[in-house]
Amino acid sequence: QVQLVESGGGLVQAGGSLRLSCAVSDRTFSSYAMAWFRQAPGKEREFVAAISWSGGSTSYADSVKGRFTISRDNAKNTVWLQMNSLKPEDTANYYCARRRRGVVGSTNTEQYDFWGQGTQVTVSS
Repeated sequence: QVQLVESGGGLVQAGGSLRLSCAVSDRTFSSYAMAWFRQAPGKEREFVAAISWSGGSTSYADSVKGRFTISRDNAKNTVWLQMNSLKPEDTANYYCARRRRGVVGSTNTEQYDFWGQGTQVTVSS
């Protein structure tokens, strides 16, 4: 069974940085694109960033472009999300997810088949 475990969340002041990690127990990890989503209270889960299986291609939501960086190490079965210049509106529970094979696109939750339990990020003003 595939398992994704996020870590690295916490409380940070506006303008600060955090680095989220997602450890994946999956022998085929290197074959799958991965992504980060987030969900704030009372809001729908939204796309944050995605990375191809090789790490050679990335994409970002407009709201985080230039501030967040997604990366991966296939030898370590890990995906990271480096978050800089954090804003109060970045406060949410952050989830990593594995994208289904053969799907087109990367911003819809239905394109992903396995999810972690989430890690809370709180940015104070």
